[in-house]
Amino acid sequence: MTAPAAQAEAGGSNKLFNVKVSDMQSDITISGSTITGTLKYLDGDNAITQVWGAGNFLCLKFPDADIETSTVKVGLEPSAGSGLVELDPDKNGVFKITDKLSQKFVVQITKDGETVVQRYDLSGLTCETE
Repeated sequence: MTAPAAQAEAGGSNKLFNVKVSDMQSDITISGSTITGTLKYLDGDNAITQVWGAGNFLCLKFPDADIETSTVKVGLEPSAGSGLVELDPDKNGVFKITDKLSQKFVVQITKDGETVVQRYDLSGLTCETE
């Protein structure tokens, strides 16, 4: 068993929580266990900043996650509040990066009592400021 691979959420006109992905990130690449690219600074009044405040957000998807017969949780370690959360049917998410050097992105799958964890390094991200 392996953890489902993280993929960058496509930009363009795609939206998560009514915010364009292209307004949050660009050129996100996942190679092995490393995530690189640019996280734009998101502020203003929108569904994401109303909950998490202004900052840099990473948009990922997990299309190969088997959420029917296993439990898949994703999130940041250390977390800025929510911890790992279970994937819902849309299999994507928006994650606030507060410290790219100390945080790792984590994908955890549990099936039949076995748990596998994949951690991604975020230190190669460029986080824009205001």
